[in-house]
Amino acid sequence: MVSYNPRSWWGLIFKFHKSDTFRQLLPAMASIALFAGGVVYVDLELLPLAYLKGTTVLHSLLGLVISLLLVFRTNTAYERWWEGRRLWGALVNSSRALALKLNAFLPDDHASRAEVAELLALHAEVLKDHLRGKRPKHFVATLQHGPNQVLSRLLEQVQRLYRGGELSGEQLLCLNGDLTAFCDIGGGCERIQKTPIPYSYSLFLKKFIFAYVVSMPFCFAAEFHYGAVALTVFIFYVLASLELIAEEIENPFGEDANDLPTEDIAKTIRNNVCEVLVWKRYPVATSCTGNRPGRACNQDQ
Repeated sequence: MVSYNPRSWWGLIFKFHKSDTFRQLLPAMASIALFAGGVVYVDLELLPLAYLKGTTVLHSLLGLVISLLLVFRTNTAYERWWEGRRLWGALVNSSRALALKLNAFLPDDHASRAEVAELLALHAEVLKDHLRGKRPKHFVATLQHGPNQVLSRLLEQVQRLYRGGELSGEQLLCLNGDLTAFCDIGGGCERIQKTPIPYSYSLFLKKFIFAYVVSMPFCFAAEFHYGAVALTVFIFYVLASLELIAEEIENPFGEDANDLPTEDIAKTIRNNVCEVLVWKRYPVATSCTGNRPGRACNQDQ
């Protein structure tokens, strides 16, 4: 996710990053400019298209329709992005809540503290990779659904504590809500990832934008002359940019510049649960378990 200062107007206007729509659309804009220039040249120099002069009103009406469609498209994509952010915020809260409760229930020198902290941290990291379609780099790489395996181990650990008499029935019920929330959060993220915008709607909108832009030079050549080329390219840039932005943010769990910072959130969860369950006893610890240096949860992350 790109970090920026929303108050820096000039910096944002003249800044181009790898996901900027201007860069992505530059080849298409050049093609549209050549096409529009050819249409204007034919209209002004070879074959005047006088019968199309009155169609500017029709284009204005169609512009209103396409604007409404794009507003709906962008709002729908942003709702998916924001719902994904809320789900990952809930994951942070549930991880912290479970760590805080176990911190209160278990003695400071209990051996299960480090293992529970590692599993809580690992769940966020594995869920991040799972939503990106990657095989986890951790011990869960043998299964297709890594988050389920991590949660299974976490539940087994809690059950062992309960059967061993280290957690009471009331304490187990107190933990149950947070444990169930992990499944709900993972399912909500998968619902967003696996349910894209309906194909027919996306296809229709792209065709509508293309037809609208391609027909513009025919209608505006007589009135704006070669200025119709710049007008056509600019309108194509605006409309196509909105569609590209919506496409990028409708699946917010990837690695695009505008996707959610799930990797940073996973690091936050690791730091928080380790701080509560492990670092309070070992301030200089570099990992949650002490015997997994490869899965470090350094405090400077």
